Amino acid sequence: MLSFRTHGAGASTPLHGLVCRSLLMLVVIVLTALPAEAQRKAGRNGAAFLKVGVGARATAVGSAATSFQGDANQAFWNPAGTALSSDQQFDVSLSYNKWIADLDHYSFAAGYNLKNMGTVTLSITSFGITDIPANRENGYTDPILQGLVTDGETSATFDFMDLAVGLSYSKYIIENLSLGVTAKVINESIDSESASAFAFDFGSVYNIGVYNWTVSSRISNLGSRLTYYNQDNPLPLTYSVGTSFYPYSTEEARVMVSVDATKPQDAQQLIFGGVEVALYDILYIRGGYKLNYSSTDDGGTSSRDAINTTVEKFSVGAGVQYDVSDINVGVDYAFTGMDLFDNVHQITLRFGR
Repeated sequence: MLSFRTHGAGASTPLHGLVCRSLLMLVVIVLTALPAEAQRKAGRNGAAFLKVGVGARATAVGSAATSFQGDANQAFWNPAGTALSSDQQFDVSLSYNKWIADLDHYSFAAGYNLKNMGTVTLSITSFGITDIPANRENGYTDPILQGLVTDGETSATFDFMDLAVGLSYSKYIIENLSLGVTAKVINESIDSESASAFAFDFGSVYNIGVYNWTVSSRISNLGSRLTYYNQDNPLPLTYSVGTSFYPYSTEEARVMVSVDATKPQDAQQLIFGGVEVALYDILYIRGGYKLNYSSTDDGGTSSRDAINTTVEKFSVGAGVQYDVSDINVGVDYAFTGMDLFDNVHQITLRFGR
C-alpha cells in the first residue's frame, strides 16, 4: 500500500521527457499569469473546506503530496496519483480529522484497478458541526429591521455541513506517466439554506526513475461558483507542481523528501515541504512545514503590531502497515500545531491489495 514502487523506473524515453516538460510548462505559464487575478479575489472563495488537507500521511508531510502515487487518497490532491500499478488491485482510505472549533472532517476514498482500462476512484468528504445554538431573536422586535429578516426557521439549533462527492479516472498512458481527472459535486448548507457547485481536478505524475524521483502537477477546483442569495463566490482554485525522491534507500530503511510549490487563487505563493522515514516497510515517521504560510504574519505597521495571517504551524506524524493474509493494512496519524485554537489530530485507516 505504501510500498516502494518504481513503475518501470529506468525506461525513460524522449517521449516521456517531452510530455512531462509540456505539462509542467503549461502549469508554470498559468502560475505566472495568476497573481493579479488572485489579489482581486483574495478572501472571497467559497467552499473553504476544500483547502483542508485530507489523509494523515499527506498532512504529516506538510501537504507536500502532489507527487504521491498508487493511493486512493490522492483523489483529494492529485487525481493522477490514484492510478494503481499493475500489482495493485484496489486501495481504500478512511480518515477522520478533528479540525479547529470542533469541526468534524470525514473522508472516504476507494479505488479499483481496471487493469488496461485504468483506475476508477470514488471519493467523499464531509466537514461541519451540528447543534449550533440559534439566536433568532435579534432584530425581530425592531420595526425597521423586521422587513429585512429572511430567517423563517424556529428551531433552537441548526447545523452547518459541507459535502463533496467525486469520481476520479486515472491511467498510465505510457509506462512512467499517469494522468487523471476528477469530477465532483460540492454542496454547502447552513440552517435551511444551501448552495451547490461542480468542479474538476486535473493532474499528472511522471516517474523519472532515478532515486524513484517523481515530478507532478495539478489544477484543483476548476468549476462553477457557490451562490447564497445574491452573493456568489468562486471555488478555491489551486495550482500546484510537486516533486518527491528517495535520496537514501535500502531494504531496512528509506528516506523520502517531497516539495510542492502551490498557488491558491486567493493567496500568495506557498512552498510545502516534508520528509518521510520508512523502517522495514512497517514503521513510518513523518514531518512537514509550510513555508510562507505556517506561523506567518503581515509584518504590522507603524501604528500596530503584526497580525497572524494563519493559525497553522508545523505537522508531524507516524504510521504502521502490515500484511494481514493478502491484504495490506495501515494506520496513519498526523498532528498539526495551531495558534489560538486547539491543535489538530487526524487519523487514517488504509487497506489494499
